[in-house]
Amino acid sequence: MLIKSAKFIKSYASSNTYVNELDTENGLPEICVVGRSNVGKSSFINTVSGISSLARTSSTPGRTRLINLFDINNGEFTLVDLPGYGFAKASKGERDAWDRLIGGYFENSSNLKHVFVLVDIRIPPTVLDKQMLGYLYHFGIPFSVIATKTDKLSKAQAARARQVVATELKIGKDNIIPFSSQTKQGKDEVLARLTQILYPEV
Repeated sequence: MLIKSAKFIKSYASSNTYVNELDTENGLPEICVVGRSNVGKSSFINTVSGISSLARTSSTPGRTRLINLFDINNGEFTLVDLPGYGFAKASKGERDAWDRLIGGYFENSSNLKHVFVLVDIRIPPTVLDKQMLGYLYHFGIPFSVIATKTDKLSKAQAARARQVVATELKIGKDNIIPFSSQTKQGKDEVLARLTQILYPEV
């Protein structure tokens, strides 16, 4: 598919507020992006959308603390950016609040069609990454794993790292899309995956 337009809609600090405002009858399909703090979620969103300033990027981990919604192609689907998990310097209260926000979204969004789980290809998946996949399996939520920052490794290193990610997460290597916001590697594959998700009959 082609993303011709993308714009920010709204942020939510509470999953309850989000659910209360959710249009379950006529709501648009939602595609969610989630991952560890500083994994490159904002850069991923900007690269896939083709709009460099759509999601605010920051070198400071833990900046995204809200559910951020983006309209794609004037109502074709909604892209949902969730707070990064696992930010060590956050207080326990903040981490608990983020967990409630993320969990509340997954448990209550009836429009959610697919989750892109981002992992840093340079770092073996963490306990939190594995817990996230376990959560998605438990609730029967379809997902794809995106291995970000592949430009930081050589081709051979990236191939080995991709296998490590597959082994640690117990998924097939071909189910992992290597991605780089710098080189645009993986962008076409992500757009193709979106087509499969939204238009499975095509």
